[in-house]
Amino acid sequence: MKKTIFAVVLSAVLSLSAGASFAAPSLDVGFSPEGSALKVVLKTLDEAHDSIRLMGYSFTSPEVVKSLVAAKKRGVDVRVVVDDKGNRSKASQAAMNVVVNAGIPLRTNGQYKIMHDKVIITDGQNVETGSFNYTRSAAESNSENALLIRGVPALAQTYQAHWQSRWDGGTDWHSGY
Repeated sequence: MKKTIFAVVLSAVLSLSAGASFAAPSLDVGFSPEGSALKVVLKTLDEAHDSIRLMGYSFTSPEVVKSLVAAKKRGVDVRVVVDDKGNRSKASQAAMNVVVNAGIPLRTNGQYKIMHDKVIITDGQNVETGSFNYTRSAAESNSENALLIRGVPALAQTYQAHWQSRWDGGTDWHSGY
């Protein structure tokens, strides 16, 4: 089953990028609560060199926050947009405050019933997506998946345009401390 899914996804990735100049695409997949989904997400963030654009529904993961702040410290241009209603808890607001206090622009978007996207675009060529919310529950309790598609600039540009539309509709988050 995994080989069939991998073959279908690889075929789709290759057809999306036909004619583009790029390094050979590659895929990583992870699942939770087994632990590999969080590893895929953190690897995506930790390998970014130029830019990170994250959009998420729920945002409380200390590990994700730590990787975003580390990326900012190594000179990566980091921006985050999250759902407004899905991030009203103390844990979400604490995570958002840490990000903003590290100098990372963060916006909340309340234009939709829920902004249920879970996507990271890095360096204009990589996309991490799946059901994985950026929360400890997603890593430890829920059945989730994360898929990293590397080296497909056309796909990254499509996701970047979607991310930009949600960023443009968002409101700047200001730290409560």
